Amino acid sequence: MSVLGKPVVRAAVYTRKSSDEGLDQEFNSLDAQYEACSAYIASQRHEGWKLIKKRYDDGGISGGTLERNGLKALLADVESGLIDMIVVYKIDRLTRSLSDFAKLIDCLEAKGCSFVSVTQSFNTSSSMGRLMLNVLLSFAQFEREVTAERIRDKIAASKKKGMWMGRMVPWGYKVHSDPKIQSLEICEERSSDIRRVYDLYEELGCLSKVKRSVDKLWPERNWSRGRIHN
Repeated sequence: MSVLGKPVVRAAVYTRKSSDEGLDQEFNSLDAQYEACSAYIASQRHEGWKLIKKRYDDGGISGGTLERNGLKALLADVESGLIDMIVVYKIDRLTRSLSDFAKLIDCLEAKGCSFVSVTQSFNTSSSMGRLMLNVLLSFAQFEREVTAERIRDKIAASKKKGMWMGRMVPWGYKVHSDPKIQSLEICEERSSDIRRVYDLYEELGCLSKVKRSVDKLWPERNWSRGRIHN
């Protein structure tokens, strides 16, 4: 079947949102992406494009991984030859990783499937489109890595200042009573126990030996080398 002599292009919409914030709303970010992509497909009806009604959504999942149920379902249908074109709102909805993008392109090209970003005016059906996508993804990956480095640096700097970063509170400590102070303080009732653990480490010089000792001293605790170290 064709439209005005053109072959039918079966177009599927893929949507993604990194956080699950707002997904419980009646009209959420995934719906907005789907609506924009559907409208774009409708605008290409003269080229034979036809919307596939099945939705492929991933809510609350990072674009830095391919382990996404919606994406897996999409790729499975591509593999089965059910999709000719994947439509996304922005390229980073599909992936934020350059290496993952290369894998996806190989998978799509093997099945003669292309994809288009409705807000960035290019698609992978042309060599220029693929070049532009590679450039954009390179910058997206760079931005993601720089952000991760900044977060790591901030955490390291905060730890140097003795600030608590919100993870599990170590045994024998408690969160400071003043919520404005991001630090831990020793539980007075456990202060002698904490000193005992430090003394054991100075005496034995080995976490495995310390673990065996504290297992005997406080058998009700679920001790591990990592827990003692922290």
